[in-house]
Amino acid sequence: MEIKPLSGPLTLTRVVAISAVLGIALIASIAVSLVSGTATISFTDLFNIFKNSPQVSETTRLIVLKIRLPRIFLAGLSGFTLSLGGLVFQAILRNPLADPFVLGVSSGAAFGAVIGIVMGFSFSLGLPILSFSGAVITIYLVLSISRREMGVESSTAILAGVIVNAFFTAVIMFFIATSSEDRLHSMLFWLYGDLSQSRISYSMVIAPVAGLGSVVLYSFAKHLNLMAAGEENALHLGVNVERTRFVCFVTVSLMVGLTVSFSGLIGFVGLIVPHLARMLFGSDNRLIMPVSAMGGAVFLIAADTAARTIMSPNELPVGVITAFLGAPFFIYLLKTRGSRWAR
Repeated sequence: MEIKPLSGPLTLTRVVAISAVLGIALIASIAVSLVSGTATISFTDLFNIFKNSPQVSETTRLIVLKIRLPRIFLAGLSGFTLSLGGLVFQAILRNPLADPFVLGVSSGAAFGAVIGIVMGFSFSLGLPILSFSGAVITIYLVLSISRREMGVESSTAILAGVIVNAFFTAVIMFFIATSSEDRLHSMLFWLYGDLSQSRISYSMVIAPVAGLGSVVLYSFAKHLNLMAAGEENALHLGVNVERTRFVCFVTVSLMVGLTVSFSGLIGFVGLIVPHLARMLFGSDNRLIMPVSAMGGAVFLIAADTAARTIMSPNELPVGVITAFLGAPFFIYLLKTRGSRWAR
């Protein structure tokens, strides 16, 4: 069934109104996630905790503030960056199948993080830097392979991303299989998206980068709209295509690389959410950028809540949940991409 985009002219009021609705949905998802889990916590307990009431036990307070809340913050920020990154890749390459996971950017960032662990670097500085470097190297390889005389060929970029993704994944598995370190063996769980070791300090590192990066990307929203008609047409309309592509790719690489270094490999967020946003609200990046970013935060918080409650008291990596949802969605896009993206 075809979902028709919600009609209406793009105005600042409309953007703010839709963002406000998504903000309410985000707050609701956080509240539901805080009370969901093995330990039973009511909304009344939650209210009393944030009111700093003595009626709540210290155990309940510890579970909410020290375990669940940092995890929810990391999930929300990870969904925010991955979804926004997927949207930007799709806009530049004009291909709905592009996202940080499919293009190999996430696996390149994970490769950099694994190298950092082997070298003994810490999460505070070394791993994020190497993770960002891995993401940038991946982007460079994908663009180099797919570059043609008239620009970047999107189908070749997708295939190049799949190949690079497979290569980096094989290298990561080699390190895991040949290492005797317990830390590296535990990376196997992290590679499927592990938020169980979240700390509030992780979110404090990602948040300013995600905030600044989203402002930079949003400043190029009009340019990305013009590039949807093709790079040659965008050039005739005054868009500096090379500069736009370079700044957007580097910004997304920084955001994704930093996110992956803390959250692991979480696939398909940047594939599902931007496409749903496009189906609901059309293709104007000035609107679907905030929709995708906030929608990605809601989506990943919900997915992580499911990951830790479905098999409670055991939990699944959140990447397993997103893959269960993303794989059939990827097939759906393969079957429908022609008609909707040729317009």
